[in-house]
Amino acid sequence: MTPAARIATAIEILDAILAGAHAEQALTSWARRNRFAGSGDRAAIRDHVYDALRCRRSFAAMGGAEAGAAGTGRQLMIGALRAADEDPAAAFTGQNYAPAALSEAERATLPDLPSHDDLPELVALDCPDWLEAPLRAALGGDFAEVMSAMRSRAPVFLRVNLALTDLAAAQAALEAEGILTEPHPLASTALEVVGNPQRIRNSAAYRDGLVELQDAASQAVVEMLPLAAGQRVLDYCAGGGGKTLAMAGRCKARYYVHDVAPQRMRDLPARAERAGVKTTILRTTEVAQAAPFDLILIDVPCSGSGTWRRAPEAKWTFTPRRLEELVRTQREILDTVKDHVTVGGHLAYTTCSLLEEENGAQIRAFLAHDTGWECVNERRLTPLDGGDGFYMALLKRR
Repeated sequence: MTPAARIATAIEILDAILAGAHAEQALTSWARRNRFAGSGDRAAIRDHVYDALRCRRSFAAMGGAEAGAAGTGRQLMIGALRAADEDPAAAFTGQNYAPAALSEAERATLPDLPSHDDLPELVALDCPDWLEAPLRAALGGDFAEVMSAMRSRAPVFLRVNLALTDLAAAQAALEAEGILTEPHPLASTALEVVGNPQRIRNSAAYRDGLVELQDAASQAVVEMLPLAAGQRVLDYCAGGGGKTLAMAGRCKARYYVHDVAPQRMRDLPARAERAGVKTTILRTTEVAQAAPFDLILIDVPCSGSGTWRRAPEAKWTFTPRRLEELVRTQREILDTVKDHVTVGGHLAYTTCSLLEEENGAQIRAFLAHDTGWECVNERRLTPLDGGDGFYMALLKRR
């Protein structure tokens, strides 16, 4: 495919997303219908789509959409080209599967369209209006810098499985397969991939369990956990089990996993076997029977606002009502698991959120209501620290 044909395809997929399709589903659906497209084409189209979603508000404005409108796929890609200081007319030719040529109206208005520097602050930062107040309250003076960082792609990180190897050996194994990495200061197990990330999943280092894909901020949170050999540890909202595997890479303990949606854990047994880790999967009805635990980790459902570089469509579909629902769910999970921790044990509450309502405010409300607990450690991370936005409060049962 030509570069212009890739833009035309991105426009088609973006229009489907703007009409309500999920980004991954729209990309997968297109790939299945167009199996002739090579891996390079699919990667380039994916980059176009996700770049446009991260910067949807600013690209729409720069592409000719009316103020406040989400724009069309065509307008988003015109805005993307202008943001990259490229002439849209060079790609929009209508030839060889390129997007239709610019209309007379588009050509006439193009010189008058705003540049990124001319946009109002929230439009330039690609921040939804309603999220300005809670994000400013949470981020303070870092608001603009964090939101600007969220407009760019997230780095790719690997976690070194210390149960099988060490950082230097993992780096060497990856480099032998052409995958270049650098240690990252957020976590002692973190490697940032700086060359050929597309080779990771087919590499021997990944296949043999020496490394796992995991954001550096998530790894940093795991390093804060008070793990000790022989402990009984429950990852209550396990999802894919990444944090369980990270904990097991640090310490030999008895690991239990649970998720209210068990299908999220379907890949965990294979991943655990690859990493040399033994886990026990608990159904919801079995958690109380298996209690008490020395440590329970709850990575609660949240807005995911700290990961909007990776899942940018969520920034535009998130609502105040959904935030209220999540805050209630988080408190319910805290209330559910608190009695399953042994006296003197720990409860680790984590989110991948930037919002104070889901983080510190949630913990303060819990401690005010449940006086048998104390907060012994707390950490907030934003993309300015290098990884995703993350929050962790470590609570100890008196």
